[in-house]
Amino acid sequence: MDLKGKSPVADGLIVASGRSQRHVGAMADHLLRSLKDAGYGKCRVEGMPSADWVLIDAGDVIVHLFRPEVRSFYNIEKIWSVETGGHRQAV
Repeated sequence: MDLKGKSPVADGLIVASGRSQRHVGAMADHLLRSLKDAGYGKCRVEGMPSADWVLIDAGDVIVHLFRPEVRSFYNIEKIWSVETGGHRQAV
């Protein structure tokens, strides 16, 4: 999701799902290794021990990796959704 102009925290948000805790953890490990190899240094990470929801702060881009049930429960895409006409949808 493009967050430019919507948030001072990041320019982009990536939301993805893994099939299980092991899969989410493996996706996070792979992404962290790839970011480090690409020269982005050490990113901040939250949620790795349980791997239900892993947040990776890569600076201008924030990545959320979820198990499907957790993604559905929190539905963070809805937080950033905007209705036509620029009005935020009431939660």
